[in-house]
Amino acid sequence: MDQIPVRQMKFRFADSAATDSGSSDSGSPDESSQPPVWSRTSPDFAIFINALGIHVPHFERFLVKVMRTYRDELPTTLPADLNQPQLRDEVQAIIGQEAHHAFNFLGWTKVLGKHYPGVMALDAHAKTYFDGVFKRRDKKFLIGFTAGYETFTFLGGLIILNRYKELMADADPTLRALWVWHQVEEVEHGAVAFDFFRAFYPDALWYRRWMVVRAFGHIAWETRQAFALMIRREGFYSQPGRALQAWKFFAGFAFDMARAAWPVLARDYHPRNHPICNDEQSQIAVAWRKYHAAGHNTLQLNNAAIEQMLAGAS
Repeated sequence: MDQIPVRQMKFRFADSAATDSGSSDSGSPDESSQPPVWSRTSPDFAIFINALGIHVPHFERFLVKVMRTYRDELPTTLPADLNQPQLRDEVQAIIGQEAHHAFNFLGWTKVLGKHYPGVMALDAHAKTYFDGVFKRRDKKFLIGFTAGYETFTFLGGLIILNRYKELMADADPTLRALWVWHQVEEVEHGAVAFDFFRAFYPDALWYRRWMVVRAFGHIAWETRQAFALMIRREGFYSQPGRALQAWKFFAGFAFDMARAAWPVLARDYHPRNHPICNDEQSQIAVAWRKYHAAGHNTLQLNNAAIEQMLAGAS
C-alpha cells in the first residue's frame, strides 16, 4: 500500500480465445469467440465476476471525478497518521490506476454484450446512476460513498487473490491476467479512499459506517441483476440443480464479502490493519508484481507464465 505504481495496461480481448500456448502472436480471433465463462476451475466465479464488472468501471470513473474535484481542497490539518503530500501523491496514483481499470473493463463489457443480450442496458444504467449521483449529491456523500465502495473492491481483491487456485488456476490467459492485475492494484490502493474521507471528516464514524452498508447494498443489487441475466443466457435454468448451484456460489461470495467487512465498522479500523492483511502477503500478488516489474508480459498469463511467475518469486 506504499509507493503505488500506475501501470499502463491495455488488454486485447480478441486474443482471449487463443490457445494456452504461451504465445500472444497466434492471431486475433473475432471478438464473438471470446469465452465469457473464462475460468474452467470455477465457471460460477467467472460469471459472478463478469456480473460484478458491469457496473464497477462506472464507479471507477465516478471515483476519478470525485478525487479530481476535491483533491485541491484537502485540509492542511489532518489526523496524526496522515501526511498531506503523501496523501496527495496517493490520490494521484489511485486516479491513474482506476482510470486504466475502467478503460479495460469497459472494453470487456462490450465483448460480454455480444454474448448476453441485456448487458449493454445494464451498462448504460450504471453510467446513468453514477453520473446522477455525482450531479445530485453533496461533497460528504460523494467522498463517503467512494470510500464505502472502495472497502469492497479492496476486500474483494484480498479474497480473490487468497483463493486464486480455487477460482482461476485453470483459466483463459487474458481474462486471468486482467483480473489478477485488477485485484493486485485494488489492494495496493486499498487505503487511499478511506484516508481521503478521514482527511475531510475525521470524526464521522457513523456516517462512514453507513456508507459501507449502503455501498454493499448497491454492489450486491447491481451484481445480482447481471448475474441473473447471465446464468439464464447460459441455460442454467434448464438444468436441474445448476441454477441453484450458481446462486449458492453468489450467496456464498456475498456472505464472505459481508463477513470480511465486519471489522471495517470498528472505531479504530484502518485498511492496513484489516485481519486479512498480514506480513505473509498473497503469493500470487507478490509474484505478479515482481514479474511485471521485470518486464514480462502481464497482458496474458497462461499456465506456463504462471509457473514461471511463481518460481521467480520463491
